[in-house]
Amino acid sequence: MSNDQIFYPAARFAIGEVVRHRMLDFRGVVFDVDPEFANSEEWYEAIPEEIRPAKEQPFYHLLAENSESSYIAYVSQQNLLPDEENGEVDHPAIDGLFDGFAKGRYRLRPQHRH
Repeated sequence: MSNDQIFYPAARFAIGEVVRHRMLDFRGVVFDVDPEFANSEEWYEAIPEEIRPAKEQPFYHLLAENSESSYIAYVSQQNLLPDEENGEVDHPAIDGLFDGFAKGRYRLRPQHRH
């Protein structure tokens, strides 16, 4: 094993889990996970340096909502917490990806492959 090998933390949240942002006022449902940062450098550099997260951690794609709108968010693991509301997320894309909500989580819709 080489000394320059990097070990990334395991994902804490699973697809279908509802999470809340640690600092910003929004919540969302996880629909994809990147084991490390996989967005553009431009996106990353746009985050103020004093709150910019490390790239070497899982990043989550969320169907997100706040009090004004629904949108897609890309958030580092360090900035997410489990959602305490245990309620559904109001996002128009949920029905296309998930098949029901129970016990605080969404069930991923089965994919049909031909």
